[in-house]
Amino acid sequence: PELDLKMVLTDTGDTTYRATVAAKFLEAAGRTDVAIGIGLPGELEESNRTLDPWIRGYNLADYPGTVHQDGIDAFIELVMNSPETVTVIAIGGVPGLAAALEREPRIAAKARFVGMHGSFDVGYGGSPDIAAEANVRVAPDALRKVLSAPWQEKLLTSLDTCGLSDIRGADYRRIWCATDDAAVNALIEGYAIFAPRVPWMHCDFFTTRSTTLFDCVAVHLAYSEKWVEIETVRFHITDDGFTIRDPAGPHEARVALRWTDRAAYETDLANRLLAR
Repeated sequence: PELDLKMVLTDTGDTTYRATVAAKFLEAAGRTDVAIGIGLPGELEESNRTLDPWIRGYNLADYPGTVHQDGIDAFIELVMNSPETVTVIAIGGVPGLAAALEREPRIAAKARFVGMHGSFDVGYGGSPDIAAEANVRVAPDALRKVLSAPWQEKLLTSLDTCGLSDIRGADYRRIWCATDDAAVNALIEGYAIFAPRVPWMHCDFFTTRSTTLFDCVAVHLAYSEKWVEIETVRFHITDDGFTIRDPAGPHEARVALRWTDRAAYETDLANRLLAR
């Protein structure tokens, strides 16, 4: 309830495929008031089209809400015409946002940027070895451009925090059993299709716990900094997708680097999913 979602702008890879996934879920959730913007066209490997069976038979043209074929221009118009600050929550690579800034650099001054990007002290799964995090690695130059823009705020969750978050145990069972909620049902239905199609997933996924919920932490940071410790970090971005601490680096952002109470956050997330 702290956030008023206005648009989903799809980015990286096959942005029409991503828009179709978004449209089917938004319709299931009863949120066809949310516009969808199709980002820069691209390709997506078949192995990454994990929700193809879920959207089979769903026609994006039938989405009851608005679908912008040029999502970049629609996003620019939304930001420039907004009477209040817009919060951009970026949960993927950002070539579309970089393109928007090239077309209209003034959008940054009217918005906050909250992103799920990077690995500063911790890698995947809590590893002490930092990683080339996927959302950076897919388009490092685009992220450089985005983080160089004069946003009102730049706030990130990196693998140091988001890479440790999931839902399991009683909280996961509560979500699994929420059969009277159409949005949660759509979420679980998609997950049941996704899980067996991803080769790195183990048998305990799907039956007892969620996957790592990277992106949910970025959404959390968009409205609250509770349960995390945030540090201002200066860094540079390598061509192979690493975010390296660097006192003379060109980029600076506030980064959620540590949890103060991850369990409380995860229970809160479950409660929010069930309290729609």
